[in-house]
Amino acid sequence: MTQQLPLPSRATHAPTPAARPHPVGRIPVLDVAPAVEAGALPARSVAYEDVPFSATVFREGHDAVNATLVVTDPDGHVEHVPMTCDNPGLDHWVAELSADRPGHWTYRVEGWSDPYGTWSHDAAVKVDAGVDVELMLEEGARLMDRAATELRLDAAARAVLADAATGLRDAARPVPERLAAGLSDDVRSLLRAVPLRDLVSPSPTYDWLVERERALTGAWYEIFPRSEGAHRDPTTGVWTSGTFRTAMRRLPAIAHMGFDVVYLTPIHPIGEVNRKGPNNTLDAGPLDPGSPYAIGSKDGGHDAIHPDLGTFEDFDAFVAEAQRLGLEVALDLALQCAPDHPWVTEHPEWFTTRADGTIAYAENPPKKYQDIYPVNFDNDPDGIYAEVRRVVQVWIDHGVKIFRVDNPHTKPVEFWQWLISDVASSHPDVIWLAEAFTKPAMMHTLAKVGFQQSYTYYAWRNEAAELREYCEELAGEAAAYMRPSFWPTTHDILTPYMQYGGPTAWRLRAALAATLVPTYGIYTGYELMENVARPGAEEQIDNEKYEYKDRHWPDFEPGGPRYDESLAPYLTRLNEIRRAHPALHWLRNLHFHQVDDDTVLAFSKRRVLRDGTEDVIIVVAATDPHSTREAWVHLDLDALGLQDDEWFTAHDLITDSTWRWGEHVWVRLGRDTEPVHIVHVRRS
Repeated sequence: MTQQLPLPSRATHAPTPAARPHPVGRIPVLDVAPAVEAGALPARSVAYEDVPFSATVFREGHDAVNATLVVTDPDGHVEHVPMTCDNPGLDHWVAELSADRPGHWTYRVEGWSDPYGTWSHDAAVKVDAGVDVELMLEEGARLMDRAATELRLDAAARAVLADAATGLRDAARPVPERLAAGLSDDVRSLLRAVPLRDLVSPSPTYDWLVERERALTGAWYEIFPRSEGAHRDPTTGVWTSGTFRTAMRRLPAIAHMGFDVVYLTPIHPIGEVNRKGPNNTLDAGPLDPGSPYAIGSKDGGHDAIHPDLGTFEDFDAFVAEAQRLGLEVALDLALQCAPDHPWVTEHPEWFTTRADGTIAYAENPPKKYQDIYPVNFDNDPDGIYAEVRRVVQVWIDHGVKIFRVDNPHTKPVEFWQWLISDVASSHPDVIWLAEAFTKPAMMHTLAKVGFQQSYTYYAWRNEAAELREYCEELAGEAAAYMRPSFWPTTHDILTPYMQYGGPTAWRLRAALAATLVPTYGIYTGYELMENVARPGAEEQIDNEKYEYKDRHWPDFEPGGPRYDESLAPYLTRLNEIRRAHPALHWLRNLHFHQVDDDTVLAFSKRRVLRDGTEDVIIVVAATDPHSTREAWVHLDLDALGLQDDEWFTAHDLITDSTWRWGEHVWVRLGRDTEPVHIVHVRRS
C-alpha cells in the first residue's frame, strides 16, 4: 500500500518579515557594486578617482522604478546621487562618483517607486489613445500638488508645479496643451532633481575606503643602498660598502628622472651563519656581504641598521633629502630571520623545529634558502604580532610611509589584515605593496584585506593578446580593491624576453608598464639594460642580492663617455608624460582598441578633469622586439570622447611628431623605429 504524505497546509496569512529567508526589500535592490566579499571588506579608491557604482533595481508590474546612490562622507554629510538605467531591459542602474578627500566613507543604493515616471508614461499613452483622459489629467494635477507640498522646494520651484497643476486642470485649453503642462521640460527637470520617491528600499550599507593618491599612482625606483657609492680597491680587490650618505648622492638623479618613490631593499644587519656568497653560492668568503634578506646578527634585527650603512641619524638624513627632492622612501619589510637573528635566541618558539631538533630554514623546492629561517606565526601569534607591530612603528617614526612587503603570501592572511588595519588606525597614510608572485586567489585576498598595491604577472605577459586579457581583468571588478604595480624586471626577475629582446624590449616594456597601469617600477640598472642572466636562472648574473655593484654612474650621465648607452633620458620622458597627463593616473579608464596585427597592442585612457577639460592618451605598441610591424588600428572614437568620423590631431609625446588621425590609423612600429606611440589627442 502506497503511503500518502500529508499535503502542506495553505497559509492563511503572509509571513512576517522576520520569517522571510532573504528579504530583498519592497523594491528589490541586488548586485550592488563595488562590493568586496559581499560587503564584508571595503571597496577602495583614492581621492578624486571616479568610481563606477551599479545595482540591479526593479519591481513587479509596470510602474516606473528608479534608483539613488546615497553616499556618506567621513564627517557624516549625506549626498543623494541620481542613478541612470543603462540597459532598461535588464534593470542595470549606474552612477559615477569621486570622493573629495581620504577617509572612511559609506554608500548604499536605494530603489524606489517613481510616481511621476509612472504617470508621465501612462498619461502620454492613454491621452493619445483617448482613454481616461480627464482622469489622467486630474491624477497628474494631484501629483503636482503633492510634490509642491511634500518636497523641499523654493518658491520658484513650487510655482512651476502650481502652473503645471493649473494647466492640467484648465478645461478651456486643448487636451494636448493640458497634458504638455505636466510633461514640460521644466517639470521633468525639477522632479528629476528632487523626485517624489515611494516605497524607498535601501540596500545594505557598504564601506568605501578612500586613500591618498600615492596608493594608486606612482613611479618607483629600487636601489640596494650598499651599492650606491660602493667601490672596489683596484689593488686589493676589497670592496668598501656604500652608506646612506653616499646613497644620498644618487637621489638627485632619481628625482630628475621623475620617480616618486625610492625603494630600499632591507637595510638591517645581515646574518653570518650560512651566509650566501656570489650568485647564491654556499661558500661565502669573509668579505662577502651576504644577502640583505638574511636579516639579523649580533648587531641587531629588524629594528636595527647595518653598521656599514651608517646610523639612524644617517638614515634620517637620507629620508629628509629624499623628501626635499619630492621622493617618498619605501622600505622592504621581510619577515624572516638569519640563524643569528636575536629573535632566534630570544624566541626559538617563533620558528619551526624539525624532528632532529634543528630549526627549519626556508625552502621553495627546488630552491633552498639556508641563510633564512621563516617565522612560524602559529606558535606564538600574540607575541609575533606585537613584535612586528613594534618594528613597523620604529620605521614609521623615522619617516617611512610605504612598505614593500617581501613574500607576504608565506605569512597568514589574517596577520596582514590585523597589522595593516592596526597601523591605519593611527597612520592612515601608510601604504603597503605586496610582493606576491603567487596564485591569483592569494594575490587577490591580500589586496582585499588591506594591501593597497600588488606586484603582478606583468613580467611574464609579453604578447598583445595576453596583455590585453590580463589588463582587462585588473581594470575590471578587481580594481575595487587591487591596484597593480608593473615591473619589467626586479632583482629576482630577468625574463628571456628581456635577456634577448635588445634595447627595443627595454624601451617597450618600460613604456607599457608606465602607461597601462598607474603604478610601475624599475630596478636600478634598468637604464643600463643589464640583461645577462645567471645560467639556468631568470635572474641577473652576479646578482646584487649577494654582492656589491658599482655601476660607475658618472660614465652614463650627460657628458660621460657612455651617456648614449643609457635609457635614463627615455625613462625621464616617460615620467614627464605621466606627470603631465592625469588620464594615466587611473586604472579603471583603460580601454582597448582593435588592431589588424595580433602583435600590436592599442589602448587609451580618458579622463575628464575637475575644470571640465579632457585628457585623452592613446598608446600603440609593437610587442615583438625583434621585428618592425605595419598595421591598421581601428579606434573606438566614442571611448575617446569624439564624434563619429571626427578627425583629431595626434601628438606623439615620445618623438614630438604630429599627425592627422581619424577612426582608422596606419602605424609602423618596432625595432627599426620607435616601438611605441604615446599620443596626446588634440581636438581640431
